[in-house]
Amino acid sequence: MLCLVSRKIEMDAAFFNNVGSEQRSEGDGSEHSSCRSGVGGGMFEYFGWVYHLGLNKLGHEYCHLRFLFIRGKYVEMYKRDPHENPGIRPIRRGAVGPTLMVEELGRRKVQHGGKGGDIYVLRFYNRLDETKKGEIACATAGEAQKWMEAFDQAKQQAEYELARGASARNKLNMEEEIDLEGHRPRVRHYAHGLKRLIKIGQGPETLLRQSSSLGPNSSEGYFQTDFGDAVEAYEWKCVRTVNGVRIFQDVANTESGKGVIVKAVGVIEATADTAFEVILNTARHQRYEWDTLTGDLELIDSYDGYFDVVYGTFDPMYLSRWHSKKDFLFSRQWFRGQDGTYTILQFPAIHKKKPKRSGYHRTKINPSSWEIRNLNASMGSNTPRCLVTQMVEIPSKGWWRWKKNHFSNFEKSVPYALLCQVAGLKDYIGANPALKFKSAASVIKSKVPDGPVSNAEYEAEAVQDEFYDAISAGSSSSDEESESDELDQKDAKVKLKNVAWAISSLALKRASIANANKELDPKAAPITIDTKQFHGSFCKGNDEADTNCWTSPSGMGFMIRGKTYLEDNSKVKGGDPLLKLIAVDWFKVDKAIDRFALHPRCLIQSEAGKKLPFVLIFNLQVPAKPNYSLVLYYAADRPPNPNSLFAKFVDGSDMFRDARLKLIPSIAEGYWMVKRAVGTKACLLGKAVSCKYLRQDNFLEIDVDIGSSSVARSIIGLVLGYVTNIVVDLAILIEAKEEAELPEYILGTVRLNRVKLESAVHLEV
Repeated sequence: MLCLVSRKIEMDAAFFNNVGSEQRSEGDGSEHSSCRSGVGGGMFEYFGWVYHLGLNKLGHEYCHLRFLFIRGKYVEMYKRDPHENPGIRPIRRGAVGPTLMVEELGRRKVQHGGKGGDIYVLRFYNRLDETKKGEIACATAGEAQKWMEAFDQAKQQAEYELARGASARNKLNMEEEIDLEGHRPRVRHYAHGLKRLIKIGQGPETLLRQSSSLGPNSSEGYFQTDFGDAVEAYEWKCVRTVNGVRIFQDVANTESGKGVIVKAVGVIEATADTAFEVILNTARHQRYEWDTLTGDLELIDSYDGYFDVVYGTFDPMYLSRWHSKKDFLFSRQWFRGQDGTYTILQFPAIHKKKPKRSGYHRTKINPSSWEIRNLNASMGSNTPRCLVTQMVEIPSKGWWRWKKNHFSNFEKSVPYALLCQVAGLKDYIGANPALKFKSAASVIKSKVPDGPVSNAEYEAEAVQDEFYDAISAGSSSSDEESESDELDQKDAKVKLKNVAWAISSLALKRASIANANKELDPKAAPITIDTKQFHGSFCKGNDEADTNCWTSPSGMGFMIRGKTYLEDNSKVKGGDPLLKLIAVDWFKVDKAIDRFALHPRCLIQSEAGKKLPFVLIFNLQVPAKPNYSLVLYYAADRPPNPNSLFAKFVDGSDMFRDARLKLIPSIAEGYWMVKRAVGTKACLLGKAVSCKYLRQDNFLEIDVDIGSSSVARSIIGLVLGYVTNIVVDLAILIEAKEEAELPEYILGTVRLNRVKLESAVHLEV
């Protein structure tokens, strides 16, 4: 693994379970690493410029520009580009091990060379020993994501080699794999036979962006034909068009009496990374070119790399209804999905650093959100494109008054100015060709044709899939896809194939239902599970009107991979879960509890629990003050079939479980901003947060540490603020990657109906 060392910040060979790596304690404490990646025969090299962050021996923070190289499971760090300086030796080197964890820490302001700028930070640590840690940083969130993928490839390579049977010491010994002298002939030797040589980011002169300008780096994300995998109740109707940007109203809940949700949608010829950077940038000279309302912005405070507070002013001369100058405060919270989609949430805020100002009338900016999603390039063009959606909440009275008056005053309102930001952004980027950046990761050399990977358990997917999954019902996704259809004929055949499949699927009214005899032991006699024998600390609801309770919905509200997914990416509605939810515990604890199944309060320790053929214990550890644990108990009426994917997951390695455990979240009812934050896409939990597993007797326990990810902590913090007013649906499943494993099926579901935090029972650990 990567050794990011400075006496104070140590990422040594032991951190990555490497026996033969070497560290230099001299110099400035930065490093570079080299590695070929690709599991079981897929050979990839990743390289590019990053920043190494840490503390020197005097306790002072440093930010050093370094060239990082990943080859297989090995990592090296250099002061200069080894391609241009073939005799240079790495200043840090190490091997990636299976206990490596990589976490995004978001944006951070740093000083480099006497100048300041924003960078995106990645934290490395050993999940068994978090004192072994270090940080690197990139110019854009897209580059950070590519480096995460590179380290994940390296981690899979290390696990693959461990599975082949040699001793761990020999497999992780770098003395045999890497020329410690780093001479040019050795570098050339590694280049032979490569499948892909991948460059991440641009040169050192463009890595750090000044806070007053946008840097020239961007990532080409992944375009997904599905926009989600859980059913949402939106129904969008186009009510206006502005400079090629459509404005929609959600007409599904017009009688609710709550705020009206309106959105603007436009296709921009740039990557999602570029659009995201422009939106977040507070530089006045740039915002003046596209933002009519929030052009004068000042960053007041920032937290955790994913949350900040900004102050702004605007002149009423552009909105003639008002006669005095206005100022405002709002917070911004952002996330990046693994499919490259950005979500930005904006709320009205207050801050002690900015009290009311003389001569200005303090106003509230409407709650709003941005979603920025990459699209495929148009046929015959290499120009990147992204779909930008801005949603704004408008008070019902004002909206209906504007509609009644044929929107005569709407164009002079704050909501209208917000919705016009999409059109301004589109024109601004279109008028600045320099903003159409190269991809954050580009293939620059190919020496041998692609071939199959030798081990299916660890191979990279041929078809990219969302990190989160859920489907938007109504016209939400169809509206957005229609714009893609108009401008992207390249995908026409695929779309028509999916439409044909969808029609036949609807005609048959079929759903993906788990084949119990395939996944559970057909030779064992099924038992009758009497749920009345099992009582958790969280009560079960009798109907939808009950609150502070749980129920187990069917899988029809979730979209999962169908039988032909590997051919056409088609998904189907889930059927009844394979496992039965028999009880739920809701605890508050002083600290997160692992291996809860061994605690005497655990249901599996009861006499009835011990008699069950198999129980899946799903322990969601919620970071808060105090901490909470939501424990779900799913029971099977028979043991797992030894030849099934289910048994392979239950009795397999942690690496395999991390690569397959999938969770689909959905806010069935609740505030729309919380829905945008949670999303509706399936999450590979082992890739997002730290998961620990305990397999004993008749159970498998999965401990999901939500607090291990700063992004997840940020989202769960927002959810907890509204938890008493929302209904949350969750589906657990095992991701299918091979044809024999399709179609997917749902392991279990749960609906949490307006949970009260104070109802959690205190648990002594």
